[in-house]
Parts: sequence; structure tokens; C-alpha cells
Amino acid sequence: MGDVLAGFHAAWEFESDSVLIRFERGIRTPKLFQALGERRIPLDAIAAVTLTPGKRGTVVLRAVPRPGADPLVEAAAGQLKEGCDPYRLVLPAERETLAEYYADELRDRLSADDEPAERFLVAPPEAPLHFKAYDGKASFDGRSVSFRWFWTGASSAKWKSGDQTFPVAQLTGVEWRSPEIFEGHLRLLRRDPAVAQPAQADQDPAAVVFGLGYGPVHESLPFAAAVLAAVRGSGGAPVPVAALAAHAVRRDPADIAERIRHLGELRDAGLVTDEEFSTKKAELLAEL
Repeated sequence: MGDVLAGFHAAWEFESDSVLIRFERGIRTPKLFQALGERRIPLDAIAAVTLTPGKRGTVVLRAVPRPGADPLVEAAAGQLKEGCDPYRLVLPAERETLAEYYADELRDRLSADDEPAERFLVAPPEAPLHFKAYDGKASFDGRSVSFRWFWTGASSAKWKSGDQTFPVAQLTGVEWRSPEIFEGHLRLLRRDPAVAQPAQADQDPAAVVFGLGYGPVHESLPFAAAVLAAVRGSGGAPVPVAALAAHAVRRDPADIAERIRHLGELRDAGLVTDEEFSTKKAELLAEL
């Protein structure tokens, strides 16, 4: 088609075999979109196209990604808020007729195959990537993931294990739990069955913990997607989403006390406010 349809925060350029999504860098644009910059979505990676009424006089054109085609969607596992869905294009309601035209054009070009993709069809974010979690710094160079622990946040179990480096060949996948949800974290799933991984992410040397402004979606999710794509590319077996669910467990009182102590150190250093300290302390105490 070769045409461009511009909406709020993004513009879609329709090409013969793909849709090129270019995200704006405006102050109101979600930070995840700004971090992604642009994404080329092959038509083979799209299962369907919808056009629905939006909020406050808008319409929403959405490409429904084919299961297994996009590492970002796979890593997110349904946790992204609607406003941060990179497959949604929000337009003024007066452009509904034009949006409907492009929706029909896209539908005509889609294949009938809606089965899960055998490999990723959408390119992952490019390495190197890094971000700061609550208890350490995570880095990915395209070949291995490294965790470097912070003395102000890391548990004693992580300090005892030391800084960690995990080649992607030793992993089977990743578990990303949004920082906007309680117990947010990024966990690397290890291939070696002899290595038991603690249920609690703050005790697992193969995981970093989010919270208090650390591990934001626009940094940690692209990181997780890039690692997941590298793992699949190295032959790592996919892990079912159901197997990635975090299990609620009661914490050891000693671990709770240690986390509260770390929070106090962060507060004393001016890194968190009294209100943030009180809120998180109450959450931790509620787990006892």
C-alpha cells in the first residue's frame, strides 16, 4: 500500500509485506513507545485486525499479534496496560472511515494461518541493554545476562552467591512480572534441572526485583524480550506461560526484617521518601 496513517503517539506505514510502526517521542507518549522507537511487523505476524470505538471521541485500530510471533508480547504475557499496547493505533473518531479502509486492506493481505508461530517473526530490541532493578543492575550483551548486586537492596542470599553471569545457552526462558504489579521481577529460567530456583525472586540469584521506581516497564520489558529472543535463537525450549506464574508464599520473618532494614537505608540516603518507605514496609509486614 505504501500509505501512512497517523494517530495519537504513533503512525503506521503500510507496506506490501509489513506494517512499519513509528512511535512519537512527545512528552505524552508512553515511555515504552519511546523506548521502542519503531517496529516493523511482518504481515505473517498478524492474526487479525480490529476497529473499535475508543474513549473520548476516538477509534482504535488494532493489529492482533499472532501467538508466538513477537518476543515483546510473549515476554509481557498479557500484563501490559491497554495504553501501552504497541499494536493499538488511536485515532480521532472523524477518521473512522479512513481507518476502516486500511483495516479492510490489511485483512485482505493476511494469510489464513492463525496457528502459533514456530519462531519469532518480529525483531527483538537490540542489545546491549541494561537497567537498574531494586537489588541490582541487569546487563545483556546479546550472549549473556549479568546481574551485579546493590548492597542497599540485595538479600543476603544474593550477596553470598556473588554477582552472576548467565550465558543464554544455559537458559530456557524468562519470567517477567510487571513492576506495576506487586512482586515485580525479572527471573531467568535455568536449563540445568539440578539447580533449584527459590520461589521468592528476592532470594533467587537468577532474578532481579523491581519496585520503588526500579525496573520500569520501558526498560525491563524490552530487556526481557531481547533475552527471550536470544534464548529461543540458541535453541532454548519455550516455557509455557502457565508455568511462569509466580507462586505466593509466606516469607521468612528474617527476610522481611532484612528488606525493611534495606528500605530504611534507602530512606536515610534520600533515595526513597518517608511515604514510600511506610507503604512498602506495610506491604512486607502483611506477608508475615
